[in-house]
Formats: sequence, C-alpha cells, structure tokens
Amino acid sequence: MDGKMFARLGAIVFIAVAVTATAVEMTRHEDAPIYRSVDRPGDEAADPLRAELIRCAGIGEAGPRDPSCLRAWAENRRRFLAPGSRPAERLPDAPQSPHPTATAVPLQPEEVR
Repeated sequence: MDGKMFARLGAIVFIAVAVTATAVEMTRHEDAPIYRSVDRPGDEAADPLRAELIRCAGIGEAGPRDPSCLRAWAENRRRFLAPGSRPAERLPDAPQSPHPTATAVPLQPEEVR
C-alpha cells in the first residue's frame, strides 16, 4: 500500500466517524432543565418589601437619598437580624448601568508638572 491509499482510507474513516457522531447527536433527546427560573410572576405582589428592595437597587446613587428606600432597608435589616429569622431566597442582581463608570488612572511622573 502506498501513501495515497493510506490518505484515502484515513479520509473515509474520518467521514464515517463524523457521520456517525452527527447521527447520534441528532437522535439524542434533550432533558428537561433541572433549574427553575428566577423570574416568577406574582412574587412582587407576595412580598412588597422584595419589590421595593429591587427597585432601590436599580436606582443606583439615588437610593441612599430616597426615604422609601431607607425605610425598606431598615425593615430588611430588622427582618434579617431578628432572632431565628432567615431570608427566604437571594434577591436578583441589580441591573447594570448603561453608562460605564469612570476609573481613576494614576498620573505618570512626567504628567504631574
């Protein structure tokens, strides 16, 4: 057998493996996801404090100046620190700001003058 024959045989084996893998993947059934969605309708109506905390987290720097947010955070601390209390679940992450925040860049010694 010469080199061309080995190359052809290798190509045929490669194509056969690729076709078999494709057929196996196409016949495989997807399992149902084992996680549950974080966004469940009606949660805000069940706990208005949760909805208010999410709103306060989303307004950014205005939160500490908002009296409603201050009351909500005080109530959340009271619930959290009460003896024997445990939070039911973690709050979702606050939405990201569409504008990137500025970062401080140290000046080089040449730029200080």
